[in-house]
Amino acid sequence: MERLGTGIGWRPEIADAVERMPGIDWVEAVAENLCPGHLPESLQRLRARGVTVIPHGVSLGLGGADRPDAGRLSALAERVEALGAPLVTEHIAFVRAGGPLTASPLLEAGHLLPVPRTRDALDVLCENVRIAQDALPVPLAVENIAALISWPGEEMTEGQFLYELVERTGVRLLIDVANLHTNHVNRGEDPAKALAELPLEAIAYVHVAGGFERDGVWHDSHAHPVPPEVLAILTDLASRVSPPGVLLERDENFPEPAVLEGELAAIREAVAAGRGTAEGMRAPSAEVPSAESPTDPARQRLALAQAALLSALVAGTPVPEGFDRVRLGVQARALAGKRADVVGKVAPELPEILGEGYRPAFLAYAHGQPMTGGYRRDALSFAEQLLLSGRPEDARVRRELRDWWLERSGPAPRAQGRLVRAARKVLLHR
Repeated sequence: MERLGTGIGWRPEIADAVERMPGIDWVEAVAENLCPGHLPESLQRLRARGVTVIPHGVSLGLGGADRPDAGRLSALAERVEALGAPLVTEHIAFVRAGGPLTASPLLEAGHLLPVPRTRDALDVLCENVRIAQDALPVPLAVENIAALISWPGEEMTEGQFLYELVERTGVRLLIDVANLHTNHVNRGEDPAKALAELPLEAIAYVHVAGGFERDGVWHDSHAHPVPPEVLAILTDLASRVSPPGVLLERDENFPEPAVLEGELAAIREAVAAGRGTAEGMRAPSAEVPSAESPTDPARQRLALAQAALLSALVAGTPVPEGFDRVRLGVQARALAGKRADVVGKVAPELPEILGEGYRPAFLAYAHGQPMTGGYRRDALSFAEQLLLSGRPEDARVRRELRDWWLERSGPAPRAQGRLVRAARKVLLHR
């Protein structure tokens, strides 16, 4: 396993600071935010200095019922090649549901959602991981995610689920100790027990991040300082195995560089405190069993279950039996809030035009309009719905919003041409 050392998540907002930080051995960049032919100059300079850059995918949905999309896999492979990366990472999560397997509309979560720890989900995940491994030019590592909700009827603990995944596929693991803390608070799962059950020798590297607790729920924000509890889990992990690499994640509310450097120092200290006893750990086998039951029936069952859950979260349909309604409500509001934030970044003109009215207006729109075509289409749809309802009430603001929508709506796909032409006709006369 390649030794990476200490790293930090590269983000455009802190690119200059990352280049100047002492002791940065490697960085991780969100794969979907990179264009292989036009890599940011900051990443090019880091690579020229010998700093390893690892692409971190967020949209494959390896835990979903469908097989991984060939186009997404090809795009991820292109980023690996462009960066000269020794490794590529993704998540054990589903990010979309519905579609042909369920005869229902395809819905996008805009977020990483947990898979049920069941035999069906494991069979599907193992096959999806193998498909991804075959399509990618370097080893794949998959990350455990944070969750606000628990699936009813789970058959395995997280450690057991991950151990069997590694044993059947040989995939590596990206262990997020902040997510172990999140699942401890939100789902009552013991981080020490999870670590004891994990195939620790399969760890490619470790994520460390901050969050906050509100009303008994831990939110994995990546926008707050790393708490002592997360560092304690890192120390526990380091006492069991020497992690090849440890990386600090921060996505928003970036503090001064000195603060980030202080967190990196605390991470190094936590690892050093745990060093010493990593003997006797179980080494996972990369051998794949020769005979497995076909996954198609499992995919069908998983597809229906995931579609029902996602529909309840983003489309307001009834909560599936066995789920905690209160916790599902918290997750639904968190998804809507994240959706508003991302749309505001993708289309920053909308918050500028609408001012303080942007967020409440978007949340009201999101309550009855699930996302089906990505954030840019979501921004256009939001503006269109506002205008068709005669809002905003201020004529000047409405005119500015209309001009923005007309400028960006562009030629419509054939399937939606009639609807968009009708909308444009209405809006032009408002």
